[in-house]
Amino acid sequence: MTILLIIIGMSLVTMIPRIIPAFVVDKLPLWPWVHRWLNAIPYAALGALIFPGILSVVPDQPIVGLIGGIVAILLALFGLNVVLVVIGAIITVYLMTL
Repeated sequence: MTILLIIIGMSLVTMIPRIIPAFVVDKLPLWPWVHRWLNAIPYAALGALIFPGILSVVPDQPIVGLIGGIVAILLALFGLNVVLVVIGAIITVYLMTL
């Protein structure tokens, strides 16, 4: 029973700080530039998470990961589905490591 209460307490402690801002930000009147900035945060966070992984795909050859990332960017610019972009980048890295 103690473990269950600990799990429930820990889930509440992590959920509350994530849920409250979502409800508060929607209700606040913000300037248009603030909305644009807030909309850009997910892309910046995604880039910060992906870029170190790109450089460490092949430890001895970081250029392979960079080329895979460039291929992914180019495929995304053509408007392909996210799954196709990821598959294209994986195939590029795989072919370069052969």
